[in-house]
Amino acid sequence: MASSPQLGFTTASGLEQDLAKLIVDSLRLEVAPGDIDPAAPLFGDGLGLDSIDMLEIALAVSKRYAVELRSENRAALASLRALAAHIAQQRTS
Repeated sequence: MASSPQLGFTTASGLEQDLAKLIVDSLRLEVAPGDIDPAAPLFGDGLGLDSIDMLEIALAVSKRYAVELRSENRAALASLRALAAHIAQQRTS
C-alpha cells in the first residue's frame, strides 16, 4: 500500500518505521524502533504504554505530520499500522 506522496514515503512501512523512531525518541523508550511490530498494540499488552504516553505520542505526531490527532482517538493510536493509515488518510483528505 503506497502512502501519500506528500509524506515523502513510498510505502506504508516507511511511514511505520518513521513513526516507530518518533515514538521511541519522544518517550525515550529502551527499545529499538525496528523491534516494534507494526501490527502489535502500542498500549496495554503491546509496548505497555499508558494514557500519558498516548498524549505525548499524539502531540509529537501532530507536530511532525501536521495532522489532527487527539489522544481520545484510540483506534488511530492502536498500533503503528493504524497510526500510519490515519496519517495517510488525514494528509489526503
